[in-house]
Amino acid sequence: MNKQQLIEKALSREFLTAEQGQFMFENIATSDLMWVANELRQKVVPGNIVTWQIDRNVNTTNACTANCKFCNFFRHPKHEEVYVTEIEQYKVKIEETIKYGGDQLLLQGGHHPKLGLEFYTNLFSELKSLYPQIKLHALGPPEVAHICKIDGISHTEALTALKKSGMDSLPGAGAEILHDRVRRLISKGKCTGSEWLDVMRAAHKLNLTTSATMMFGHIETIQERFEHLVWLREVQSEKPENAKGFNAFIPWPFMDDGTLLQRVKGINNEITSDEYLKMIAMSRIMLPNIKNIQTSWLTVGANTAQLSLHGGANDMGSIMIEENVVSAAGAPHRFTADSIQECISKAGFAPQLRTQEYDFREIPENMEQQLIDY
Repeated sequence: MNKQQLIEKALSREFLTAEQGQFMFENIATSDLMWVANELRQKVVPGNIVTWQIDRNVNTTNACTANCKFCNFFRHPKHEEVYVTEIEQYKVKIEETIKYGGDQLLLQGGHHPKLGLEFYTNLFSELKSLYPQIKLHALGPPEVAHICKIDGISHTEALTALKKSGMDSLPGAGAEILHDRVRRLISKGKCTGSEWLDVMRAAHKLNLTTSATMMFGHIETIQERFEHLVWLREVQSEKPENAKGFNAFIPWPFMDDGTLLQRVKGINNEITSDEYLKMIAMSRIMLPNIKNIQTSWLTVGANTAQLSLHGGANDMGSIMIEENVVSAAGAPHRFTADSIQECISKAGFAPQLRTQEYDFREIPENMEQQLIDY
């Protein structure tokens, strides 16, 4: 393959094959990939603004039958530490979120064997009746697929009911690596890669905005990473013209601390800052039809996140008032509203608060800073 021809194809926003993407990743210098990705970023999201968000990750339940080997958060449904979050707890968490300037809950949990569609539609309806201004960025394709299996319904039936009850958007959770060889080894109890993609196809037809993710740096091959990107791009190409589809892509490295993958299989996170920057750049290059590329400061820290803003990323993600899943596997980093803006500014960009739909928000007056005490 010719390096310069591939660079020119990328700059023209042509769809590169998985093989071409892998070749660029393995044979072109990080600085050159970052330059190409930054050029593309300026074509798709021109200007000097880097967006960020205030939301809170609230877990509906920690009971889960998926048994993912990278997750320290879940508990077997019969474990003594299993919980299902009660409405009074949601009230406390939502009112704190509003106090800290948040406009959204990221609602996710485990594959609870007894929580079907009715549980979630009742929950969403009640939360919306109490706090109509709060957006619900809720569940994820594996949870939707799990609900469908419990109730014997289609993805479209489940998503239609969830949207009607208050779901505003669908996160790209549980993608990990979409190749089923990987999924059988690290998350056998979750839906297949093709079902994950089918849930997203159904969501896009219902005009539900979604995001897409990739957790890399465990047992996957480089080829499987690039197949993952191509499959996401294909689904985005199929979306109805009026739908946003995937409005963001967020790749992050596997967090290994105390996970079964580490303890039993000896799999450690060996992703360097350089490799992460290359993956951010290649994400921008491989996904010309997905507008926003989000850096993962939670897993890579402020310095690497700042560099990624010069190499394809245009979004810093959320300060995450609460986050329990990735943190349980060793992600140590935290931001407040002030510190994330300072981080963006020091990287040479103008910070801009946004919504999940990437509309700009004004920073609320008299907003309190998040207390980092968990």
